[in-house]
Amino acid sequence: MMNLLIAWMTAGPEGIPIPYSPRMDDGITAILLCCFFLSSYVLSRSRKFLLQLVKDFLLHRERTSIFATSTAADMRYLLLLILQTCVLAGVAVFSYFSDVQPALVQHVPPFLLLNIYIGVCLLYLFLKWVAYSFLGWIFFDESTTALWLESYSTLLYYLGFALFPFVLFIVYFDLSLQLTIIIGLLLAFFAKILMFYKWLKLFCDNLYGGLLLILYFCALEIIPCFMLYQGMIQLNDFLIIKF
Repeated sequence: MMNLLIAWMTAGPEGIPIPYSPRMDDGITAILLCCFFLSSYVLSRSRKFLLQLVKDFLLHRERTSIFATSTAADMRYLLLLILQTCVLAGVAVFSYFSDVQPALVQHVPPFLLLNIYIGVCLLYLFLKWVAYSFLGWIFFDESTTALWLESYSTLLYYLGFALFPFVLFIVYFDLSLQLTIIIGLLLAFFAKILMFYKWLKLFCDNLYGGLLLILYFCALEIIPCFMLYQGMIQLNDFLIIKF
């Protein structure tokens, strides 16, 4: 009799599982907290150095690369900022695809998927760095190439600072998918405009050089973005099949 009573008390309608949401993921919360503390620490330690990077980016003048005069501590902080940019970009991509393809987080463990996206962002930046170094070695002198790599790194550092509030909004404030795409495209467009501005300052001497620069810019900056997006879609399809 007692067993029947216990079975009756424990029996009930089967609950409906709550769909996955990044805002309820403790791992993403921990990652964002780490990014916040990292940004605060780096800004408190290397504020003057970071401001000098912005001035050198906007005010083009003949000089040696600031990397040649920076301390080992400054370089460590800058590497951490690049890592933070990749992590935040990975979180943004993860949040986007979890909305666009809900089946993805149902088949693939969310934390594994997030790490894959972060790894893809790191690989993408590494390949671009290698491509810039190789093309600079072929077509330009060492000092010009160093200045461009410094400028590219500066964009990455500050892109990470801009991505942090953006990621907070898309994770915790239920931004609509359309608004998320618009803000993400605006950030990417602004970064590309600044990049093209620096290309003009460093590499363009005349109109003919400007036309060639536009072609190179499309080949090195615009087309790889579309290839990266298509590659991630193919990767998602593979992961769904694999898991």
